[in-house]
Amino acid sequence: MAQFAKPENALKRAEELINVGQKQAALQALHDLITSKRYRAWQKTLERIMFKYVELCVDMRRGRFAKDGLIQYRIVCQQVNVSSLEEVIKHFMQLSTEKAEQARSQSEALEDALDVEDLEADKRPEDLMLSYVSGEKGKDRSDRELVTPWFKFLWETYRTVLEILRNNSKLEALYAMTAHRAFQFCKQYKRTTEFRRLCEIIRNHLANLNKYRDQRDRPDLTAPESLQLYLDTRVEQLKIATDLELWQEAFRSVEDIHGLMSMVKRSPKPSLMVVYYAKLTEIFWVADSHLYHAYAWLKLFTLQKSYNKNLTQKDLQLIASSVLLAALSVTPYDHKHGASHLELENEKERNLRMSSLIGFILEPKKESREVLSRSSLLSELTLKGVMTCVFQEVKDLCNLLEHEFLPLDLASKVQPLLAKITKLGGKLSSASSVPEVQLSQYVPALEKLTTFRVLQQVSQVYQSMKIERLSKMIPFFDFSFVEKISVDAVKYSFIAMKVDHLQGAVFFGNEDIESDRLSDHLTVLADSLNKARSLIHPPKRQCKLGDSLYGLADIVDKEHKRLLARKSIIEKRKEEYERQMLEMEREEESKRLKLQKISEEAEQKRLASESIRREEQRIRREIEERELQEAQALLMETHKRTNKKGKKPLLEGEKVTKQSLIELARSEQMKERHEMEKKLQKLAKTMDHLERAKREEEAPLIEQAFQQRLVEEKVLHEQEQLKEIELSRQHHAGDLQEKNRLARMLGNKIIFQERIVSRRESEYDRLRKEREEHISKMIAARKRDREIKRKLLFYLKTEEERLTKLREEEEARKRAERKERRRKRQTAWRSWLRLPRSKGKGRGNWKRRRNKEEKLYLGLQSHYPGLLRLLLCPAHLSQSPLPPLLLQHPLVSMFQGSSVGIGSLVLQPLLKVTDGAVQMTVLPRRVIGGAVQTIASHRLVAVQGSQLLRVLPGLRSEGD
Repeated sequence: MAQFAKPENALKRAEELINVGQKQAALQALHDLITSKRYRAWQKTLERIMFKYVELCVDMRRGRFAKDGLIQYRIVCQQVNVSSLEEVIKHFMQLSTEKAEQARSQSEALEDALDVEDLEADKRPEDLMLSYVSGEKGKDRSDRELVTPWFKFLWETYRTVLEILRNNSKLEALYAMTAHRAFQFCKQYKRTTEFRRLCEIIRNHLANLNKYRDQRDRPDLTAPESLQLYLDTRVEQLKIATDLELWQEAFRSVEDIHGLMSMVKRSPKPSLMVVYYAKLTEIFWVADSHLYHAYAWLKLFTLQKSYNKNLTQKDLQLIASSVLLAALSVTPYDHKHGASHLELENEKERNLRMSSLIGFILEPKKESREVLSRSSLLSELTLKGVMTCVFQEVKDLCNLLEHEFLPLDLASKVQPLLAKITKLGGKLSSASSVPEVQLSQYVPALEKLTTFRVLQQVSQVYQSMKIERLSKMIPFFDFSFVEKISVDAVKYSFIAMKVDHLQGAVFFGNEDIESDRLSDHLTVLADSLNKARSLIHPPKRQCKLGDSLYGLADIVDKEHKRLLARKSIIEKRKEEYERQMLEMEREEESKRLKLQKISEEAEQKRLASESIRREEQRIRREIEERELQEAQALLMETHKRTNKKGKKPLLEGEKVTKQSLIELARSEQMKERHEMEKKLQKLAKTMDHLERAKREEEAPLIEQAFQQRLVEEKVLHEQEQLKEIELSRQHHAGDLQEKNRLARMLGNKIIFQERIVSRRESEYDRLRKEREEHISKMIAARKRDREIKRKLLFYLKTEEERLTKLREEEEARKRAERKERRRKRQTAWRSWLRLPRSKGKGRGNWKRRRNKEEKLYLGLQSHYPGLLRLLLCPAHLSQSPLPPLLLQHPLVSMFQGSSVGIGSLVLQPLLKVTDGAVQMTVLPRRVIGGAVQTIASHRLVAVQGSQLLRVLPGLRSEGD
C-alpha cells in the first residue's frame, strides 16, 4: 500500500499508470487512498479522485470496488458536503448506463443476450458446455459476451446506489430517482426476477427505516415531502408490476402504498389515488374478485368526478358505465351461505383487509358481508348519482336484469344490448388519468348473470320445462355449460332446480325454499293488476279543486324553471369561489414553500457547522473519558485482587502507570485461569465417577420398567383390535343397507347406460365406415399414381435405350466411313509417293512430271479437300522460322526428292537446301492460311534478286 503525502499525488500517479496501460494498479492506488483513515476531511481534490475512481471501476466492471469507495466517501461527505456525494453517484450511474447502451448499439443480438434468468447468477458449467456443443455462430456468442456483462454491471450499479442511499435523509430524491430508473430497466428488458428482487430490497429498506427511525440522519416519513417521494416510488413500482403482469408483486405493492398512507393523517394527492385505484381494478379483475373490483371502480369514479374538472362528458359516461357493469358482474348470491364458523371468520378478516385497501371503513358491530355486498353496492351507486351518468344501453341493461320480470324474453332483450355494449369503450381523453376503458370485458359475466336471472324467474313461474325450450331461451351458452354454472347457484340456495336427462326436462321448485318467493310474487302481481285497472277505468269524481286552481300547472312549471336557473347560478358562483380560493391557497403555499426553503437552507448551514463543532468536542471528550475509565477500572480491579489474596497492595503515592496496571492485571488473570482449569479438571473427574455409579444403579430399574410397559401395550393392542373388528362390522352392515337402498335405481341406470352405449356404438360405426371409405379412396389414388409413375419410367427407359442404339449405329457408320477414307487416302499417298522424280532439266520432262503431279494432286484433293499446294523459293531457308512453324501441326507432311518427313519430324536435307531450290509442301487449309498470314505480316522471308516468294493462283486459303 503506497503512502501519499497529498491526495493530488495519488491522482497524478493514477493518471500516469493509466497512460501506460496499468488500469488495475491505478484503481488499487486510488482505492487505498479512499479507504485510508488519513484522509477523512473532505476537500475538492477528493471529489476529483472519486470521479476518476468510478470511471476506472466502470471501465473494468469492478462493482465491489465501486461500492467500497462510495461507502467510504459517504462517511467523509455525510456531515460536510452531501451534494458532492450526489454528483459522484449520478456520474457513476450515467457512466454505467452509457456503457450498457453502447454495448447494446454494437450488438445485434440483444434479446438473445439478455435471455438469462438471473443477472446476478454466475455462468454455470452446463451453460458453457452447451455453448460449445451447440452450433452457435461466433458473432451471436460474441454479442452475448459483450452485452450481458454490461447489463449485469448496470443492475449491480442500481443495487449499490440504493444500498448506499437507503438511510440518508438528505438524498431521498436521489434514492427515489434511482429506484425509478431501476424500475424502467426491469420494464424495458422484461427482467421479472430482478424486479421481484428490487421490490424486496426497497421493502426491506422501509422496514429497517421504521425499525431504527430514532437514529441520526434517518428519513422522517411524517414529513410530507419524504412521504410523497416514497409514495411516488411505490406507485411506479405498482405500474411496472402490472405492466409485467406480476400480479402477486402488484398486490404487495398495493399493501405497501396502503401502509405508507396509514402512517400519516394527511390524505395523498388525488392524482396518485386515481392511479392506485386504477391498478386495483386490474388486480381484482385478474383475481376474479368482481365485488372488490366494482368497489375500486366506484372509488375511482368518485375521485375523477370530484377532482378532475377537465373530464369530458364522454369520459365520465365511460367510467360510470364501467362502475355499473362491474357491479352487475358480481355473482348475485353469497358464496359463504351455509359456511362454517371458521370460514366466516376468515371471510370477515379478508373483507376487513380488502375494505381498508379500497378505502371503505367498516363498523365492527355490523356484519362485513352486509356492508360489502352486491345489493349495498348497487344502492350506493344510486345514491352517488352513477346511474345518471351511464350510457342509455347500460341503464336499460341494468333495468332488465335487476327490476324487470320477463322470464321468457329476458335473454332475447339482453342480447342486442350486450352487442351494443361490446362496441362501446376505448381510449379516454388526455384529461383523464385512466388511459383506456374496455366495456367488452364484462360481457361474459353479464351473460352468466342473465342466465341466472332467467333460471330464477322461470323457477318462479314454472314447475318444469323441457331442456330444448330452456336452451332456446338462453342463446349464450350450451345447456351443458348452463347445467355446470347452475350447480353453484343450487348449492348456495339461489335457485332450486333438478335436471332429469331421462325425461329431458328441468324441474324447479322446493316448498321450503320457494314459498316466500311465491307469496311475494303474488302480492306484486296483485298490486300491478290493481294499478292497471285504475288506469283503464278511472273513477268518476268531480274535480272542484282543479276548477278553482286554473293555471296552477303553468305557475308551478315557471317556478320550477326559475329555481333550476337559480340553482345553476349558485353552482357557478360556488365553483368560481372555490377556484379563486384554490388559486389563493396555491399562491400562499408557493410563498410559504419559498420562505421555508430559505429558512431551511440557513438552518441547515447553521446545524452543519454546529454539528461539526459538537462532533469534534464529543470525540475528544469520549477519548479522554475512555482512557480515564480504563485506568480507574484496572486500578480498582488490581486493588480488589491484592486485598483478597493477602498480597501487598500498592503503596499510596507510588507512581502507577497504565502499562504497569495492564501487566499486573494480565498476570493475575493468567493465574486465575490456571487455577480455574485445575478446578474444572477435578470437577470433571468427580462427575465421571458419579455418572458411572448412577448408570449402574439405573440399569435394573430401566429393565423392569420396560417389561411392565410391554405388558401394558399388549393389553392395549388387544383392546384396540377388538374395537377395530366391531367398527368394521358396523361399516359392513351400513354398506349393505346402502346397497339395498340404491338397488331400486339399478334398472334406470342400466336403461340410461344402454341408451348412451347404443348411441355411441351407432356413431362409432358411422365414423368407422367413413374412415374405411376414406382409406379405400386413398389406396386407389395411390395405386393409380404408382401405375402412372411405372408406365412413365418404362417409357423413359425404352426411349433411352432406343436413342442409345441409334447413337451406337451412327458411331459405327461414322467409324466405317473414317476407315474407308483412311484406306483410300493411304492408297493415294502410296500412289503419289511412287511418282518418279526426274533429275533432267529438259522442257519435255518437266511438263510430263507436272502433268502427273497435277493428276495426283487432284486425286488427293478428292479425298482431302482441305489440301493446298505451296511453292516456295525462300532466301536462306535454313535461317527462317518457317519449317518449325509448319511442323507445329501434327498433320503436316513435307517432301524433298525421295526423302519423306511425316508429323513433327523434320528432314535434315530440307534445312540444308541451297538457294533457288524448289520444294513442295502439302498441308491442311487452316494451317497454311495461318502460315501465309504470318509470313506476310512479319516478312519472315526475304526477297533478294531473282529469288521470289510465290503463292500459286487458285491456291489461296480462306483467311487470305
